Amino acid sequence: MKNQVICHDVNGKEYAVPSDKLSFRPSAYGLLIEDNKILMSGQWDGYDFPGGGVELGESLEEAVTREFWEETGLRIRPLYAFQALTSFYKPMPFDGAQKHWNCQMIYFLVERIGGELSIDNCDKYEKEFMSMPQWLDIDKLDQYRFYNHLGEKSAALIRRAQEIKDKFPQSWS
Repeated sequence: MKNQVICHDVNGKEYAVPSDKLSFRPSAYGLLIEDNKILMSGQWDGYDFPGGGVELGESLEEAVTREFWEETGLRIRPLYAFQALTSFYKPMPFDGAQKHWNCQMIYFLVERIGGELSIDNCDKYEKEFMSMPQWLDIDKLDQYRFYNHLGEKSAALIRRAQEIKDKFPQSWS
């Protein structure tokens, strides 16, 4: 085990953090692609994948379903976990405490089963920086700013999800 890791914040700034100061944070994110567009959560002046932390006693599928509903207002069905990544992250302080996370992130292709776009289900902390989810044109991903550990590489993950969806259309109803 490393004695310290490099964590990044939402703006990409790096921080050296002792490993024993990290909290383990599994998380699940959903990619909903329809008509060559992807639904993304609005955050500050950019976007992120709908999703977040897995709660104790919750499966990955339950977490992505709950988080997607909280951040978009849509009910979804997770179809396929297609990517797992690790990130060391320093979130903005909330609840008066600074945290550092060892994030294990699972990305799912999902399908819509109901609901209407809304951020009414977000918690108070999320409402400070979130705006309505938006459909982004997959052919114009280089025009958007992404607030997550992938940054500009978010476009590659989205394109990979589109390729998988196109390859296995029978999975989507």
